[in-house]
Amino acid sequence: MVVPELRPWRAAGPRLARIAGAVRPRLARAVTAARPRVARLGRAVSTQVTRPKTWQYTTGAATAGLALAVGVVTAAGPWDSSGQRTAERDLAAARDHTGGADHGRRSATAAEAPRPAPSAAAVLTGLGKVTGGPRSTVGTKALAGVLDPLLDAPGLGARRAAAVVDVTTGERLYGAGDGTALTPASTTKIATAAAALSALGPDHRLTTRTALEPGTGELVLVGGGDPTLTAREDADGNASLRTLAKDTAAALRKDGVREVTLSYDTTLYAGDEVHPIGVNDNLAEVTALMADEARTDDSDRGPAPRVSDPAADAARTFGDLLAGHGVKTSSPGPSKATARAETLAEVSSPPLAALAERMLTNSDNDIAEALARHTALATGERPDFDGAGRAIHAELKKLGLPVKGADFKDGSGLDRDDRLTARLLTALLARSGDPAHPELRPILTGLPVAGFTGTLAGRYTDGAAGLVRAKTGTLTGVNALAGTVVDRDGHLLAFAFLAADTTDPGAAQAALDAAANALAACGCA
Repeated sequence: MVVPELRPWRAAGPRLARIAGAVRPRLARAVTAARPRVARLGRAVSTQVTRPKTWQYTTGAATAGLALAVGVVTAAGPWDSSGQRTAERDLAAARDHTGGADHGRRSATAAEAPRPAPSAAAVLTGLGKVTGGPRSTVGTKALAGVLDPLLDAPGLGARRAAAVVDVTTGERLYGAGDGTALTPASTTKIATAAAALSALGPDHRLTTRTALEPGTGELVLVGGGDPTLTAREDADGNASLRTLAKDTAAALRKDGVREVTLSYDTTLYAGDEVHPIGVNDNLAEVTALMADEARTDDSDRGPAPRVSDPAADAARTFGDLLAGHGVKTSSPGPSKATARAETLAEVSSPPLAALAERMLTNSDNDIAEALARHTALATGERPDFDGAGRAIHAELKKLGLPVKGADFKDGSGLDRDDRLTARLLTALLARSGDPAHPELRPILTGLPVAGFTGTLAGRYTDGAAGLVRAKTGTLTGVNALAGTVVDRDGHLLAFAFLAADTTDPGAAQAALDAAANALAACGCA
């Protein structure tokens, strides 16, 4: 399968061409000049993201490594509340060095700082006639000579699979067991993001609302399946339970209502709420109503203890907030809003593009399961674990991706019965750069950046920091890595490495990182 050559968003073409052809100091000035606009976009988190902006999610690695990502991608929006793009801007902004962006956390003049990343010439045909761009494909034999010994490392266990694809041409450059379906762990989230973005669109938002039943005094808090709904004072761009309470109380006062029977509605989802792995700090119960992912601490990512009944807990918090606005409520109980109920107020999540980025950057299991359920709802499947799995599979098939052997038991990859191939993962990544599918671009922009963001923040500090963007996957006995990398000659490559039956997670992670580092350092043309 050949992915057409990438072309940028047409309205940004002239600007991109100027950036790609500029010398190093000019690139640095362009990055600096973009910062005020980025700051304004960061404050405008509530603005609806329109479809044309989705074209602006073009992966920065495809042009000038992470340096051009700062100059173009960070100016695009939507901003992720995790601060991902702030990190890329501040830590990877161009400096006056020959060769590209210095991605070191220390001073670029320090002896121990990483070598500046190479300035990749344009691989986007729409950038114009940029000289010095890669003209030949990566040599498959040379690449095999680099990867074969690294992927034969004992730390990668008894079963492994790998694939590498040139994103520009779609050419398969390397494959070792790439058609064999293995447990993918959290690299499953790449597939979940693709299915959700394809089925719902990048501008879709998840809405939580309140509805008043006529003549009964029953106020129903209706869950919209938004795990990012927050009760914190600083909503940080997320839907705010506090705002919902304030607006609901104002609507009630307008109608002269000072006391209500409070109920909550979680019927948007169906089936079991507890994930097949059981109660686990890695995710809350999968329910259509929760606040702050049902965390019992102040964290916003990673494992944390969760409340036992997220919906009831969110409803009690909402009742307390209403009381603060002069509305007395009963102790909340489960119910279902009828078609006659009058909607009083509602709050909406950030756009799906931002949710997908946050899910991938932080490996957020709660968002993953929510997006899987919403994919089921959008495609007519039952919104439970089985229906979500069928919906993801069907949506990927609809995208023309090689789904043979793939099996989805959940959206997060926590289920050990999930199955994916390295071939499918690289096809997903390549398709995300296809100009015919701009809705998938948040997959590329949401991948953690080596040495800087998300689950790769503490990795590659002595390697290809800033050049590798990849989703990690880790379960007991399973280690995976899938993403993109710019090699020494400026080729943008998509890769997927899957390892099963590993016995030493540290050794397995080191082996996967070594393989990705080798791709970045490879001049295999």
